[in-house]
Amino acid sequence: MNAQRHSDLLEATQLTRSGRLLEATELIQRTLGGRPAPRPAAQACPQDNAGGTVIEGSFRVIDSGPFAPASTAPDAERDAAGGRDAPETVGEPLFPSSRLAAVLREKLARFRGPAPVFEPTLPRPAPEAIPEGARFIAGSYSNPAGTRSYKLYVPSGHEGQPLPLVVMLHGCTQSPDDFAAGTRMNELAEQEPCLVLYPAQSSAANCSKCWNWFNPADQRADQGEPSLIAGMTRDVAARYQADPRRIYVAGLSAGGAMATTMAMTHPDLYAAAGVHSGLPHAAAHDLPSAFAAMQQGASGAGHAGKGRAPARPVPIIVFHGDQDTTVHPGNGDQVIVQFAPTASRHAAQPKTGANPDVNVERGQVPNGHAYTRTLYHHPSGSPHVEQWTIHGAGHAWSGGSARGSYTDPRGPDASKEMLRFFLAHPAESSR
Repeated sequence: MNAQRHSDLLEATQLTRSGRLLEATELIQRTLGGRPAPRPAAQACPQDNAGGTVIEGSFRVIDSGPFAPASTAPDAERDAAGGRDAPETVGEPLFPSSRLAAVLREKLARFRGPAPVFEPTLPRPAPEAIPEGARFIAGSYSNPAGTRSYKLYVPSGHEGQPLPLVVMLHGCTQSPDDFAAGTRMNELAEQEPCLVLYPAQSSAANCSKCWNWFNPADQRADQGEPSLIAGMTRDVAARYQADPRRIYVAGLSAGGAMATTMAMTHPDLYAAAGVHSGLPHAAAHDLPSAFAAMQQGASGAGHAGKGRAPARPVPIIVFHGDQDTTVHPGNGDQVIVQFAPTASRHAAQPKTGANPDVNVERGQVPNGHAYTRTLYHHPSGSPHVEQWTIHGAGHAWSGGSARGSYTDPRGPDASKEMLRFFLAHPAESSR
C-alpha cells in the first residue's frame, strides 16, 4: 500500500472514532478505487477481550455462482429445513470483504455501545456419522498465550500405530464440527488412515472466530496463536503417537492465512501445508493493510515480501477460485511465490517460454468447474509446490459437502488432493 492510501485509511479510522461515519465510508470507497457502497454485515462486533481489532461482522451469503445475488435469511432457513434444493455453493464471506461499513460500525460501537441488529439464523451442520470404532474427541490446550479447544478425529482401527496427523484450521464463523462436515476430511481419514486435528478459534479472541492472521503478535512462532496451534499439535502428536515425519497443516480463508504462517514459522514441525482461499504469511500488519491485501492482493499491500522463505523449504498446495471476491485470487499467487522461488521466475518469463521447472495442466470436473493445475519442481526435480486455480469458483472449499458451510461441491476435490499431496511429502528426517 502506498503512503497516501495508508494515510487515507488511518484518517477514515479517525473519522469513525469521531462519529463521522458517512464521511469515513466515502473516504474508504475513494481510497480503494471508487467501489459502490458496501453492504453492512449483520453484526458489528465490539473490540475483543484481548484488545485486538475485530475486522469482521457475522454474515452468511448463499451464492450459486460468482455473480449471483445474496439470498435473504428466510431463504437460507428454508434451504436448511429442506424446503427446496440446497444451493450448489455456500460462500462468502469467511474473511471481511468489501463490507467496510461493518468495520466502521464496529469501531463506532466502542463509544456508543452496540445497537440492536438483525442476525440471521445460521443452519447447523448435519451431525456426522462416526464409523464404528472411530472417535471424534473434544479437548483443549493451554499455554501462556491462552487456551483453545479442539476436536480430534481418530479413525477406526487405530491402536497406537504411528499415523499421519493433519491439522485443519477453519475459517471465520466456522467450528470444528462444521469444518469437518464441509471438507469431509474425516471420511478421507478412514480411507487413508490418519489423525485429523481441528483447533477451534475462541470467540473471546475474535468475535467472528477468525484466526487473527493480520496481527503481528500472531505471526511469530513463540507467541500468540501460532504458539497455541503448534503446542496443541505437538501435544496431540505425542499423546496419540503420530508419525513425526508426517504432520501437516491446512486451512481455509482466515485459517488458510494462518496455515501459511504455521508453515513459515514452524518448518521443523509441519512436513507440508495446504492453503485454500488464503493469503501469504505477514500479508497484513493492521486493519488498513488487511483490507488492502484482501481486496487487491498482498503484493498491492506491499507486505508479501516480509514473509521470508522458511529455513526448510516446506512443500505447499494452494487452491483459490478465480472469481473470489472476498480474498483476491492474487493472494494465491503470492503464497506460491513465497514458498517456491521458481514461481517468480516462471511469472517473469514470456508466455511462450518453456520452463523445465514448471508443468501446467488443465482439466474439467464432470458437470463442475474447470481448473488449471501448476506444479513447481524443487531443484532436486521432485514436485514441491502445487497451485490449483478453480475457474468460476468463489470463496468456498472446492469439492466440499453441503453438510458444512462455505463449500462448493462442484469440485475439484481439495480435501482429496491435499491429502494425496501431504502423503507424498513426508519430512526428510524424524523431528
